[in-house]
Amino acid sequence: ALERQVTSGLYQPGDRLPTHREISRRAKVAIGTVTKAIDLLTRRGIVRGEVGRGTFVNAREPAAEGVIDLTINGPAPVIDEDAFAAAMALAARRAAGFPHSGYADLRGTAEQRATLVDWMSRTRIDLDERDVIVTVGAQHALHLAFADLAATSRVIASESATFPGAIAAANDLGLSFAPVDYDDDGIIPDDLDRVMRDSGARILYTTPVCQNPLGIETGEARRRQILAVCEKHDALIVEDDIYALYAAKGPLTYKGLAPDRTYYVTGLSKCLTPLMRVGILSPPHGQSASILRRLRAEVWGASPLATEIGCALIELGIADTVADILRREARERVKLVESILGLHLPMPGGAPHVWMPMDPLEAERLARRASEEGVRLTPPAASSIGGAKSGGIRVCVMSPRKRTTLESALRRIAALQAQPEESII
Repeated sequence: ALERQVTSGLYQPGDRLPTHREISRRAKVAIGTVTKAIDLLTRRGIVRGEVGRGTFVNAREPAAEGVIDLTINGPAPVIDEDAFAAAMALAARRAAGFPHSGYADLRGTAEQRATLVDWMSRTRIDLDERDVIVTVGAQHALHLAFADLAATSRVIASESATFPGAIAAANDLGLSFAPVDYDDDGIIPDDLDRVMRDSGARILYTTPVCQNPLGIETGEARRRQILAVCEKHDALIVEDDIYALYAAKGPLTYKGLAPDRTYYVTGLSKCLTPLMRVGILSPPHGQSASILRRLRAEVWGASPLATEIGCALIELGIADTVADILRREARERVKLVESILGLHLPMPGGAPHVWMPMDPLEAERLARRASEEGVRLTPPAASSIGGAKSGGIRVCVMSPRKRTTLESALRRIAALQAQPEESII
């Protein structure tokens, strides 16, 4: 359990672990057990002890042969070296002319925002570049949106299994989640009405396309019903549209339906590459000033050069090529999941992750057993905010570089499901 916490991203390389005694107290186990666990992780090279200082997480080495990591929800790397070189050369030429050596508009330069807005208008949604803020990735955009809404509500309604990054952002701001029931079309409006009435939540956080981790997409009719509930309770929406690349039910967004009620979030990490942490936040009209004040206090603004490289990849047509490749690859990988694991998948046309619903304890056991067989799965509790349908395991199908590697991992998982765990007396 401690290894899964360390290797799943809860701790980063160089982080100091709590003391043995603190871990013992939190886990309610004997300190000798904790000591043995730390010794085991030390022998595996995952952590190191420094006399007088504590225990620290080592930098992660490439996975050993046979160990397949399905916890990283990123696109397969498909941009070749020549394409990167062309984009970086173009970005470097432009960066040389940035005003004030890059200390320009906090929102990103007007030219960068125009490029991003034009790209979104061709692929997803029409926005005004004056209402767009460039952020350090979509995760940063989520944190800024939640922070701006913290005075509106201390409770956020969301699907009972939701994005771990959103949970982390809310926890950092002292906000809590209220779980809402869902089906294959997304949040169930009647249950959202109940949750908002009972909890007082005035924020809805949702990923309508390829919801993370559930992998479902919300269609137009359901979106309009959900929006009607939000209007009834005067609630605002944080729309995480990071997976818009995989939309199959049309281009409609909450931002398009209710621009003054929606904080729209997207970015380049899932549809292009996470190497440039470029996010986009479009808040309701009139809310930019408060967000920019926080942005200045936190990081001044997104990296001008990273943003410029992202814009260059768009302008050179590389983003369109990558999108086509990723959609085709995701479709083939989802077919593998269907054939090997026999799952009913709500987005058969392609998705970067799929959900295996199951009892929470069963999910924990499967994750542990899979780890022992060389397949790393996201800790099931990472995405749960409560509710009867929060149990399950997310499988990031785009994580392995090769499709054959994914197939090997899926067959190991299928074998574990077919063979019940031995009972040891």
